[in-house]
Amino acid sequence: MTQSSTLLADYVLTEMARPDGPAGPGSGLPLNRRLYEALRRAMLEGRLSAGDRLPSSRELAQDLHLSRNTVVAALEQLGAEGYLVSRVGSGTYVHEQLPHAGMGARPRAHAGTTRLPGLSGRGRVLVERYGACALEIQPFTPGPADFSAFPVALWQRLQNRHWRNARPEMLDYTTSGGYGPLRRAVADYLRVSRSVRLDPEQVLITTGTQQSLELCAQLLADAGDAVWIEDPAYWGAIKALTACGLQLQPVPVDGDGVDPAAASGTAPRLIYVTPSHQYPSGVVMPLVRRQALLAAAARANAWILEDDYDSEFRFDGAPIASLSGLDDDGRVCYLGTFSKVLYPGLKLGYLVAPRALVDAFRQAHYDLYRPGQLPLQAALAEFIEMGHFAAALRRTRQTYAARRAQLLQALEPLLHTGQVQLTGAAQGLHLCLRLPLSVDDRAIAEQLAAEGISVRPLSAYCLQRRDLRGLLIGYGYAQPQLIEPCARRIVAVVQQALR
Repeated sequence: MTQSSTLLADYVLTEMARPDGPAGPGSGLPLNRRLYEALRRAMLEGRLSAGDRLPSSRELAQDLHLSRNTVVAALEQLGAEGYLVSRVGSGTYVHEQLPHAGMGARPRAHAGTTRLPGLSGRGRVLVERYGACALEIQPFTPGPADFSAFPVALWQRLQNRHWRNARPEMLDYTTSGGYGPLRRAVADYLRVSRSVRLDPEQVLITTGTQQSLELCAQLLADAGDAVWIEDPAYWGAIKALTACGLQLQPVPVDGDGVDPAAASGTAPRLIYVTPSHQYPSGVVMPLVRRQALLAAAARANAWILEDDYDSEFRFDGAPIASLSGLDDDGRVCYLGTFSKVLYPGLKLGYLVAPRALVDAFRQAHYDLYRPGQLPLQAALAEFIEMGHFAAALRRTRQTYAARRAQLLQALEPLLHTGQVQLTGAAQGLHLCLRLPLSVDDRAIAEQLAAEGISVRPLSAYCLQRRDLRGLLIGYGYAQPQLIEPCARRIVAVVQQALR
């Protein structure tokens, strides 16, 4: 045993023996997770620096008096999250660009290493992993996003009228969770279209899903609490929940959505799901799985955060009722947005808070965010009340349905290969081409990006899983005249990779 491995073993054993520590016996975590926490802390505190070589799994098992399976599980998790990298024939090393490095890390100069002095460990996670620029499903065709279906002139007239006639109180903060007529309009819409059981008082108008997620996390969980999150997952949820200091516990998604029976680790405080159109795989959660998820939440006394981000766009079959509509216990927080029907820069969303916690949510909403923009909310309320929202939704459905049909027709040659599966095409503004595990989806995405075609690799959205490959193709804002030629190029590149 070398001196360095002895020091590492002593540190890890000390951390795992601390009763109040995240790796200690009082944490309630299984041994492999406690070892993971201890090694992770060693890297965060600089006891292991970028480029350091770790002892082999066999040596660590002997030094720590643990089974080799326990050690291997911890090392594989650290590798999956980007802390460690394995080099064939050489060993396992701390990643040269350690993503979660904390303030105590010893500086070491390496070519290409990014240093972000002054950031907290949590800050480094937020800026270095799961970046929106790389993961947001944007138009796959070259050129600007197409918002031609939105009635810009009408929207400007409504806004101008409310600004001209704005009363003094409309220019102040709001303590009621948002403009009353807009909250009532949202409640009416959700009752009819999404089968959500709610009163207008439960609706809070937020600046979008990210703020809704953050508010739920701040009010319903403490730092260090466990949250079940889908794997693969929506990057924005990863960001928001990580920023609140929660412990992410990835739960694998199968053909029926997130599977609570496959979850492991400590009982969750929160469960984040996209049941109507899983982001990013696109699978839809059936009734039996939804009931199983609600039952699992009840057993754990957990809150479910239902992100219903694109439920308005259902192209095959009847709309799917919300998970919230099945909730008899009042433990589902329902999150929605106006950005998909109107335009992303609108930055208005809504949160349906649990009935028993409405007052607490309103107070925290006011205390944390000082909400305002009442003239904008008033314009949107009138837009809905006058039927313009329903008309805009009809137009966008028709527009997106036509683009979807174009894309599906152009991708048809891939589906005849027997090696490619299509998921998520029945709803939403993107679909997923599932590829064999032998195909490098990141390489395909990079090749297409070099040609100006923007698709996303499915594997980039995974937290722990290494068994998914695919391409996510967004078509909502794509230029119609470019859909077919760009899709043909995707077909050619994928066919080449399959060969």
